[in-house]
Amino acid sequence: MKLETNNEIAFIFEKMASIYKYLGADERFRAIAYTRASKVINNLENDISIYFKNGTLEDFPGIGKSIAEKIKEFITTGSIKKYELLKKNTPHELIEMLSISGFGPESLKRIHNELKISTKKELIEALTEGRVEKIKGFGKKKIEGMLRGLKLHKILEERMLLWEANILGKKIIDWLLKKTEILQIELAGSLRRKKETIGDIDILIACNRQNRNKIINHFTDPIIAEQIITKGTTKASIIMKEYHKQIDLRIVDQDEWGAAIIYFTGSKDHNIHLRNIAQKNGLKLSEYGMFNITKNKRIASESEDEIYSKLGLQMIPPEMREDKGELELAAKNRIPNLIKLEDIKGDLQIHSTWSDGASSIEDIVKFIKSNYTYEYIAITDHSKSSRIANGLDEKKILKQIEKIKLINEKLGEDFVKTGIEVDILPNGKSDISDEVLAQLQWVTASIHSGFNKDNTERVIKACRNPFVFCIGHPTGRLIGSREAYKVDMKRIIESAIETNTALEINAQPQRMDLKDEHTKIAQEKGVKLVISSDSHTMQDFDFMGMGVSIARRAWCTSANIINTMKWSEIEEWIKVKRQLKL
Repeated sequence: MKLETNNEIAFIFEKMASIYKYLGADERFRAIAYTRASKVINNLENDISIYFKNGTLEDFPGIGKSIAEKIKEFITTGSIKKYELLKKNTPHELIEMLSISGFGPESLKRIHNELKISTKKELIEALTEGRVEKIKGFGKKKIEGMLRGLKLHKILEERMLLWEANILGKKIIDWLLKKTEILQIELAGSLRRKKETIGDIDILIACNRQNRNKIINHFTDPIIAEQIITKGTTKASIIMKEYHKQIDLRIVDQDEWGAAIIYFTGSKDHNIHLRNIAQKNGLKLSEYGMFNITKNKRIASESEDEIYSKLGLQMIPPEMREDKGELELAAKNRIPNLIKLEDIKGDLQIHSTWSDGASSIEDIVKFIKSNYTYEYIAITDHSKSSRIANGLDEKKILKQIEKIKLINEKLGEDFVKTGIEVDILPNGKSDISDEVLAQLQWVTASIHSGFNKDNTERVIKACRNPFVFCIGHPTGRLIGSREAYKVDMKRIIESAIETNTALEINAQPQRMDLKDEHTKIAQEKGVKLVISSDSHTMQDFDFMGMGVSIARRAWCTSANIINTMKWSEIEEWIKVKRQLKL
């Protein structure tokens, strides 16, 4: 079902929220309202015009009378006058920089007013030319922070988040499969290895030779190709029209598939090491196959399994191919049975309309039951210190506990677990009393403020709370937007072991936190990990796959991940935590 109208309205409301943030504290609640409405609209299952026609727009949480009127205005006229007026009276291009670390609304407002700057380009020029530092209050440290923020943001300008690249790659594959005869097709390169950011997207195809030209022509069709970089008989590269990203296509014969997919998956270091092993065995390995050097005869090529087996190696999953010891393990037949998405039994970080989520608990349960095979979920709305997220205080938490009991009674099973994402205060304590935390089935503790400090002691103190079971997004980074706050991961990991506290792999595409390097260290030390979608909308539940990718790159098995356990097993693990004398 087409949802273009939903996307357009959600985009406008997101921009209006940014403008209201820029306008200052007096417009704070409007900013929150439009942010929430944007999420709700993005989360709708049907085209919003259906709800407009049947008069049910205001039935959705977050869509009051004023916002409903603007939705009706867009559906009937194609625009929203208030948005056009806001754009006219504010430097809206400059306001888009609010998502970049170091560029707060007050800073942008002063730069606009004092230097008459209205675009990102003008601001970058003013920063590099030293004009911004002449404004009172813009010292060397602040300027350095802004420049660091721009450098971070450049990552997202030049590369894609894994989630975005995965969606784009699948779209291209679907486009190719619809009208061409393909024997095999696979995403390759860093996307197949599931790196957290992706440059160009690589696609490998096997087909009969008579079909090559048809595939190449379809791939370079102006319907999807904004620009053709190269076009040959076995390879082509385009800039995709919709996303303005480069896609590289390579075609091989079916009997070359195994060698080709290994070669084009990489990594470069893994492939070099693999070729060295082949040479030591009197063999030559290339993208065309494995050959006996003395006889110049191809002895393997059709499958990856066959190639690795001929070298005396166990098959290595793509996520492990970084030349970080996986080949040595494969030689000993000790490649771990990596965690799979289907091993996940529940999601332990979900936000509802009780805080900043877009859906009610009832709707979340209905959606999960219809689309996933989970045995449990935990509702972990924000706590009271997260004011911008409409965080819950003790009274509201107790009310939510009763609400969840009623929902489970109607379900006839204890499916929804009571929980909270509690804020870790600057002193390391939780912003919710232990008395209330003790009544919850799952508690994740996270930092949402004080990013410029060393937060090691803060996290360690949270670990020592017997009612905190998991540390959420432990480094606080946002890829391309915010650096990780300073934290000694070695000490955090030691504390997690000592206190029987889990660390979260937050699967939100911009977080991916813990990242794969930290996750690998944690699993090697025996720390329990939780993979969470951190869902705020229905679409977010699919992020779980991104978290599993991080775990696989860190060589995790299901035994390393708490939410592969049955809930009764998790309860036993929690008991150990609560009984520790910390």
